[in-house]
Amino acid sequence: MSDIVLNDKPTTTFWIIGGAALVWNLIGLVAYISSVTVSPEAMAKMTVEQQAFYSGTPTWATAAFALAVNAGVLGSLFLLLRKAWAVPMFVLSLVAIIAQNIDAFILRDAYSLSGINGVILPALIFVVAVALVIYSRGVKEQRWLN
Repeated sequence: MSDIVLNDKPTTTFWIIGGAALVWNLIGLVAYISSVTVSPEAMAKMTVEQQAFYSGTPTWATAAFALAVNAGVLGSLFLLLRKAWAVPMFVLSLVAIIAQNIDAFILRDAYSLSGINGVILPALIFVVAVALVIYSRGVKEQRWLN
């Protein structure tokens, strides 16, 4: 055991990051729900290429999207509840994000359909997911999670 004394009381920044993580992941959940409940009218407004890409999404990639956002929401809730389960939930979310992006960018080449604008949001999502894994591990080491 180390001689370092750890403070088990989270800072205000912890609560801000936890709240922001929850809002971020709830937005992701809304995006998921919107993607699986798209109306025929909304589909008709897409280009033929977008319609083909959207309808060609494999079930496993849709499941990865669902897993990513639900694990992210749970991770955020566990973080705010100061539970160590936040760490594996954020890791699970990150793994699901990677799977989803493998489908979109490697197997089906979403870049050719959307260009750089279609890469920015997925890249941001990946960066935030990595940051939440790192952050949750750090606060667990600080003994802010139990």
